[in-house]
Amino acid sequence: MKWHSFYLEWYVKVPAVKFDFRSSGLAHLKLDLSLGEVDLSVNYAHGNPEATKLLAERYCVNSGNVFVSSDGASGQNVRVIRVLAEKSRKREAVVEYPTYEPLLRQVQEHFPRVKRLERRAEEGYRLDADSLRKITSDKTGLLVITNPHAPSGAVATKSELEEVMAVAREYGFYVLCDEIYAEFERASIPTMFSVDEELGIATTSFTKAYGLGGLRLGVALASEKLVDAFYADTLNTIGNSSNIVQIVAAKLLKEYLHKLEEHKQKWTAFKRETEEWLEAKKLKYFPNKFGVTYWVKTPIKDTYKWVNEKAIPKYSVAPVPGAFFLFKSGYKIVRTCMVRLGLGNINFENPKLQLALEALWKAING
Repeated sequence: MKWHSFYLEWYVKVPAVKFDFRSSGLAHLKLDLSLGEVDLSVNYAHGNPEATKLLAERYCVNSGNVFVSSDGASGQNVRVIRVLAEKSRKREAVVEYPTYEPLLRQVQEHFPRVKRLERRAEEGYRLDADSLRKITSDKTGLLVITNPHAPSGAVATKSELEEVMAVAREYGFYVLCDEIYAEFERASIPTMFSVDEELGIATTSFTKAYGLGGLRLGVALASEKLVDAFYADTLNTIGNSSNIVQIVAAKLLKEYLHKLEEHKQKWTAFKRETEEWLEAKKLKYFPNKFGVTYWVKTPIKDTYKWVNEKAIPKYSVAPVPGAFFLFKSGYKIVRTCMVRLGLGNINFENPKLQLALEALWKAING
């Protein structure tokens, strides 16, 4: 892979710490699924029918608009971007800025020219269709965004998404929207596919909101023509996706959704505590209505250096340096005061949130 992710390489190499603020999704979910007798030899070239039907009902679409895989949302993004690049003669793409670095790298892997759509802090990180129109043309093949936005958590409204899709229709490019954080409050956030069923594509999974990182279920909503292309690409690369993943997904959606929702609600108190602490310490942060992450402005001038040389080795506390979301094109680490705090690894059964926040404050002031 030509364009690797510096962020993911850093993430897996961080040593064990007492206070881990890296996780952007929930953890600590244990369920007794009682699957009973399962025919493990059965597989499907076009998705498990039951899982596909239940997902279609969840997102109010036809079953033919659902692409399911066992690669998680990230795997969905990789496949969608690659298939669209192969289908299109256009060699230019646009990726929002700031963004989750692996999304940028995946686009760079398949599009030689990548432009950036800036989401400005002073404008609340909103999607700006006018700015998009200025950098797109008939040469543009793809726009990649997130909703809610990673890392800020800003949510694009339906009208803002419609304005973006109007530009996409004008120049004839696809819009891929990673909506994994929308699962924290799915009913409140429209899918990109619901805004435009021809050029809009939504990808998601249950990793972040429900603590299902180990399941690796990936979902994409797209036109039937594109869904067929994604399944054909799957068959020609890895073969059929894991049916056991989709069997478990069907079981969860049919019988355990209330348990998943209950698990999600356990972090509400942690969010309230964290916001009260940030305000008491006068640390500016972008209010995150959905999700368990906070985009925080610190008094540290270079948080990448600070996290790696002080916070982790001296205080055993690990937030994510903001620099990982601020790559323009290459791998130059920018100096930034921002960090992302994730609450997902805080165990509600053995709460250490206040201890973790105290350690973070000591690291900031030490």
